Amino acid sequence: MDEFGIGIISTGHVLPTKEMTNDQICEHLDDVTPEWIIEKTGIKKRYYVDKDQNASDLAIAACKKVLSNTELDIRDVGLIVVASFSQDYLFPPLSAKIHKELSASKECQIIDLNTNCVGLVTALTMASDRMKNSDIKYSLIIGVEVLSRFTNLHDENTAVFFGDGASAVLLGRVAKMYGIQSSKFMTDSSTYESVRLVKGGSSNLNLVGNAQNKYSFIEQNSLATWKQAITNLPKVITKLIASNDLTNDDIDFIIFHQANKVLINYVMKKMRIDSDKTFTNVEEIGNTGSASIGIALSQAIELKYIKADQYLLIAGVGAGFNFGASLWKMQLNFNQ
Repeated sequence: MDEFGIGIISTGHVLPTKEMTNDQICEHLDDVTPEWIIEKTGIKKRYYVDKDQNASDLAIAACKKVLSNTELDIRDVGLIVVASFSQDYLFPPLSAKIHKELSASKECQIIDLNTNCVGLVTALTMASDRMKNSDIKYSLIIGVEVLSRFTNLHDENTAVFFGDGASAVLLGRVAKMYGIQSSKFMTDSSTYESVRLVKGGSSNLNLVGNAQNKYSFIEQNSLATWKQAITNLPKVITKLIASNDLTNDDIDFIIFHQANKVLINYVMKKMRIDSDKTFTNVEEIGNTGSASIGIALSQAIELKYIKADQYLLIAGVGAGFNFGASLWKMQLNFNQ
């Protein structure tokens, strides 16, 4: 039996200041109204970075917020994992820049990964596994996106959804039986190209000259995405809960990837889980991709919706399509 668990020690998030309301989005779209956007998605507004901001700026700010909640020295962090599909460059990894700007130890491992909007679930699971099998005591897990750089404002299938933001989670050792319990992942690649970005790299340096030659827009088949989510997201959650010998009633709180308020409500109803067992922010910030679960988690903790000794489940769906969920037993001294 493990001598310790791996748990959530601190959380933080950062949003840009440039607000994009439904009225502003509809200026670019034909036959789409602000009311229609709310009816179909629940989204009222989202936030965009300024032209001089990149994913790294948001990510570093989120990390500093997390560290400021603790007395931890950055040199005690042994692993930095970044989940993103709109990082500054295709390479070098964004985790290297975060490592540099935070002055992390040379002994600190870095990883970038892309499992789309399930990125934070994947990254938290990978980091927890690594920490259980090494001498790493603390890990920084970052989810960050600047999806505005890849959003076609004339495409209603994407323009109404996406926004920018960053989240960070500090993992550390907690009492055994607390922290992460297990994770479950599934893949249904039958419609894997339904959401895609042909090429990218979100640094504002890419916007020099003819922008269309530098990057492309996100493309999305909204109907295929909806079908995948309502079919497979409940499955991965149900399998995770059952594998821990629990029932839906045992789960105290759920944080979903914030893709669509209507979708989250549908999944909760389908699984017969009370709506007060989740928190959503998609109405106010839109779909922030790999950052969304962490932002919602950070805000829910700030609002004290998540409490010590509770079973917390986080879950999401990402392009490909891949699905992930992880179960956590919240320890007694996590940051509230």
